[in-house]
Amino acid sequence: MLGTVSALYRYPVKALRVEPLTHAVVEAGGFAGDRGRALIVETPEHARTGKTYRGKENRRLHLVDTIDAAEDLALGAGLAVAVAGEEPHYFDAEPVSIIFDTWIRELEALAGRAVDPLQFRPNIVATAAPDFAYAERDLIGAHLTVGAVAFEVVSQITRCVTISYDVTTGAADPALQRTIVQQRDNKMGIYCRVRTPGTINLGAPIARL
Repeated sequence: MLGTVSALYRYPVKALRVEPLTHAVVEAGGFAGDRGRALIVETPEHARTGKTYRGKENRRLHLVDTIDAAEDLALGAGLAVAVAGEEPHYFDAEPVSIIFDTWIRELEALAGRAVDPLQFRPNIVATAAPDFAYAERDLIGAHLTVGAVAFEVVSQITRCVTISYDVTTGAADPALQRTIVQQRDNKMGIYCRVRTPGTINLGAPIARL
């Protein structure tokens, strides 16, 4: 046993506000409804033209949960965006991310402050078992079960600037990112691929096969 599920999240529109879940339907490609829509930059000759509009481009995107509000933020930055929804998911990398509270507590000790797990926009937040002693790198290649769902851990998560944006205000907090870069090799959390789809409930056990 590695621990239990303490929180489940999805992000219906990429880069917009989180949606807490009481249970998650996990399909072969990830959480159902997770990042199923996105805003695409349409402004000609912009560095992101034809690509998704992300928190990297506007640190207040994570604070809104409607397309209209996100479009207003883009317009305020001088950008035209369009809604895309043709793909099942708009992921930057792998479909499911997991973070254990042990890693958060380690970061809090290094940073000397409380850290909200939502800074990292995870799908699964886990409460570690008392004897949990794994770093992220130790789990690469491992096969995990979370309730009835099976995952393969494929990598640590290398973090971008969005972790330095406060989840309630959008204010920049570069000190947190510096701590992660300098003390944790810029890694926090693990990416997983789905091996056996199913449903995950809060409190579901997490085990390594």
